[in-house]
Amino acid sequence: MDGISDVAVGVKRGSDELSMYSSPNSGVSSISDGASNGSDSKKLRVEEAPPSRVLHIRKLPNEASETEVIALGLPFGKVTNILTLKGKNQAFLEMGTEEAAITMVNYYITVTPHIRNVPVFIQYSNHKELKTDSGNQRTQAVLQAVSAVQSGGSPSSDVQEALAAASSPVLRIIIDNMFYPVTLDVLQQIFSKFGTVMKIITFTKNNQFQALLQFSDPVNAQQAKLALDGQNIYNSCCTLRIDFSKLVNLNVKYNNDKSRDYTRPELPAGDGQPSLDSTVAAAFSKDSNSLLGALNPLSAAAAAAAAAGRVALAGQAGSSGVLLVSNLNEEMVAPQSLFTLFGVYGDVQRVKILYNKKDSALIQMSDANQAQLAMSHLNGQKMYGKIIRVTLSKHQTVALPRDGLDDQGLTKDYANSPLHRFKKPGSKNFQNIFPPSATLHLSNVPQDVTEEDLRLLFSNAGGTVKAFKFFQDRKMALIQMSTVEEAIQALIDLHNYNMGGSQHLRVSFSKSTI
Repeated sequence: MDGISDVAVGVKRGSDELSMYSSPNSGVSSISDGASNGSDSKKLRVEEAPPSRVLHIRKLPNEASETEVIALGLPFGKVTNILTLKGKNQAFLEMGTEEAAITMVNYYITVTPHIRNVPVFIQYSNHKELKTDSGNQRTQAVLQAVSAVQSGGSPSSDVQEALAAASSPVLRIIIDNMFYPVTLDVLQQIFSKFGTVMKIITFTKNNQFQALLQFSDPVNAQQAKLALDGQNIYNSCCTLRIDFSKLVNLNVKYNNDKSRDYTRPELPAGDGQPSLDSTVAAAFSKDSNSLLGALNPLSAAAAAAAAAGRVALAGQAGSSGVLLVSNLNEEMVAPQSLFTLFGVYGDVQRVKILYNKKDSALIQMSDANQAQLAMSHLNGQKMYGKIIRVTLSKHQTVALPRDGLDDQGLTKDYANSPLHRFKKPGSKNFQNIFPPSATLHLSNVPQDVTEEDLRLLFSNAGGTVKAFKFFQDRKMALIQMSTVEEAIQALIDLHNYNMGGSQHLRVSFSKSTI
């Protein structure tokens, strides 16, 4: 592997043209492709191999097993042979049909395949079939194990062992950018496209919604991971991050909205709350670009369709990042208050209260996704006693007043504001975006500030504090107002409030209640 260097950008590399450089006495097999001597990097023009049912896989991690390589091909059809070149970190995988191989290559162009968290490279081989020594009993056993399970046979214990090397039947699922509630039922609906879902446990860890989901079969878990990892459940949000769990069996005690064992309907509900109204989930699922609307059971074509789902989402970026907000309380509203409230859902660049219609404003967000997010969360909320309307504007940008013209402070440019929550890529703030709620999350609280201080501060913002709770380190807290409108008002007034000693309070909506 050390000698491999990728060909210059723009040159498509044929799979194992490399074989013409191999030393005749390498002794691995007639298919050894000699990549280890690096000669391929000297050959500037390499024709791309035509489609073949044999695929050449490069840059495998040292410890990769045959079963893990086979698992890459499973979702696309029958795997009929495999040859691994251990010393060269490469393998050849033979699919049952050329069509399956084409679908597999097309899918992995869009979604980089990983084995043991290492990206691997897949391309067509120049070989039309693999001629390997049929005496290799281990390889044959693994292939038989896989085909037995694929054809619906019940896996014997040695088959299960072979497959366990590739994956566990339990997936660990983390949901990023969870702007809409994702319920246990939604997960069951999505993942059951790939096989029988037996058990699900959901929980929150590190402020993130997570789930453990057990299939009846590791092959189904592998297929679901391949098709769904990185996909969005709803348009542009609720991104699935999927890994195999180290657990091979889940122990579910209660059937409720937090956990479910579909094989034991008689389990008690315990103290869980009833699940989210199914009509809410149904409303989201109508969106054709979302997984819920688009995914069919995984067939050769559906894996490619799942990948195409990403492309469809990316198309949204062309729409405007400018919002029109109307029915504002013109006596009370100011650019700063709109900047603070809309800044919960994105980085506000400019705000313009309309000169001839002061109950309306244009707000320019960083991009169309942020605008969409702010609109979906704030349209219909109450601000200064009035229900505001938020729609996408036809304007592409918000114009600043011409030099020397005073517009009474109705237009403000926030492009360089230090208060943007999302300017750092991968910031934790992306994971903590929630709809307006009566409970607020406070952070950056100075050590000497007491519960009484904070209750007083928030009462003075014009609301009633119903409940309060410090986190263990006392730098963060939850505070519950009596209504969502009061919480919106408190956030506008007190986000970035100077608590003394240049420590500024940070306020956001919480998904928790006290």
